[in-house]
Amino acid sequence: MKDKTFERKTELIEAALNEFTTKSYDDASLNTIIKDAGISKGTFYYHFSDKQALYLYLLKTSVYAKWKFINEKNSNNPESCTDGDIFENFKRQARLAIEFALEYPKYHKLSRMFSKEQGNPIYKVAQDHLGSDTKDILGGMVDKAIKAGNFKKEYSREFLVKTLSYLFSHFHEIFDKDEDFEFERMISNLDTYVYFIRHGMANHTIKGEN
Repeated sequence: MKDKTFERKTELIEAALNEFTTKSYDDASLNTIIKDAGISKGTFYYHFSDKQALYLYLLKTSVYAKWKFINEKNSNNPESCTDGDIFENFKRQARLAIEFALEYPKYHKLSRMFSKEQGNPIYKVAQDHLGSDTKDILGGMVDKAIKAGNFKKEYSREFLVKTLSYLFSHFHEIFDKDEDFEFERMISNLDTYVYFIRHGMANHTIKGEN
């Protein structure tokens, strides 16, 4: 997108969010977005090259807004930020992500719709466009957790980063019913999920194990 702002940019973003949060990427109509935004095609194509560019811009904007929200909350409550237990750190970050989802429901719904695009070429394009910020952040958390002795020594750093990245990023796919998006239910599910990641589902002593 060109840096120059333009009249009805807010309307364009709102129309695009409405379209991309109710339809898959392939089914979303650029003509509908332009019409609902009340702008000309010339204005749109001056600022965006095509539907894909608009979609990637929305995804990037939503990710930036989410991390800005989380970082500001952490800055306002520095006592809640620790370098210790990775599971508590994740729980704290996830709670803030839940607060963000409730305050910015369309950005959250865009993220949910995007997760359904796996297998579609746009998913890989968007992943490359968004970069590896999340894995980089998680990698730093894992490094601190390894030093703090949070993990069993037989697990390699690579295994931990890949596994935790997958588990953390797919939380909303497991708890995806309408009632799961009520605040108290989301917090309860989060606590259960983190407990499961920390302790697993098996008894400490399993019959037949040495």
